[in-house]
Amino acid sequence: MATRESRTIARIMMAPSVIVLLIWMIVPLALTLWFSFQNYNLLNPVVTFAGWLNYQFFLTDPAFAQSIVNTLLLVGGVLLITVVGGIFLALLLDQPIWGQGIVRILVISPFFIMPPVAALIWKNMLMHPGYGIFARIAEAFGQQPIDWFAQVPLFSIILIVAWQWLPFATLILLTALQSLSEEQKEAAEMDGANAVRRFIYIILPHLARAITVVILIQTIFLLAIFAEVLVTTNGGPGYNSTNLAFLVYRTALLSFDVGGASAGGVIAVILANIVAIFLMRAVGRNLDA
Repeated sequence: MATRESRTIARIMMAPSVIVLLIWMIVPLALTLWFSFQNYNLLNPVVTFAGWLNYQFFLTDPAFAQSIVNTLLLVGGVLLITVVGGIFLALLLDQPIWGQGIVRILVISPFFIMPPVAALIWKNMLMHPGYGIFARIAEAFGQQPIDWFAQVPLFSIILIVAWQWLPFATLILLTALQSLSEEQKEAAEMDGANAVRRFIYIILPHLARAITVVILIQTIFLLAIFAEVLVTTNGGPGYNSTNLAFLVYRTALLSFDVGGASAGGVIAVILANIVAIFLMRAVGRNLDA
């Protein structure tokens, strides 16, 4: 058992990193809180106390409710595609196939592409209504090409983000799948269980914890999706693809309203923490099961 002196030494050794971490987190948060109660516009250098007006302005903004809905749809849509697609690709990559190492590298590679670059590739090479690959495919089948970012802007962004995060989900699920005992699957097959039953009653329960971890980690990052929206649709048409992160950016750097954007940032942090608390409880129940 560790003595009191050893615990004190451990705390002293950990103190510098903890202090730096707290300063790194608390100082920006404190400044954001302070600005959220100030009437501060970049076009007007005079800073005055605004009270709760910034929060009232942000919460009553017609774009706020739409941004919340878009954020939830974006997170939910990407999670659905990445979890289902990740399970499918993990099952596929778990099979002994020729060139398995190269295939795994190719599957994982989209995760290492920077979000703005990935968004530009999808916007100009795949989804462009005039010369994109999807437009050529539609014309080859005698169909009218879709103007993706004008007709289905949010769905287009969901596809781009899901393409980026699918390798992450696949890697986590593949690692979990490879820890499943082969004897267990062989015993179920000898008992007459077909592939569907083996997947439902053996593979899927074994992947439950990995799926929960994928959902938790991805949700934290997906709540802050920004680059894909800026590069592809700029939040439009109208507010059809504006999520909460982009609304804060629009308020700060397009309307020059630092006070209103700070209030929006505080609201975004509160909502993200609420989501994180629910997810952490879900993860805890899953890990305790």
